[in-house]
Amino acid sequence: MSAPDQVLFDKIKQLPPQRLAEVEDFVDFLRAREEEQRLTHAAAKASEASFAQVWDNDEDAAYDRM
Repeated sequence: MSAPDQVLFDKIKQLPPQRLAEVEDFVDFLRAREEEQRLTHAAAKASEASFAQVWDNDEDAAYDRM
């Protein structure tokens, strides 16, 4: 465990039990947000090939130059 990790754990250990529940909820929120962003990025990457023929055409080139 790195020093910053240990500092964080030490701070968490000093919190009263009701605050620990809040910390856990916040950590769960952060993990869910990271997972959502990862899935959104993966879906966008996976759809690039499907949309390439729609996006990459002479008609839309004007928008690319904006």
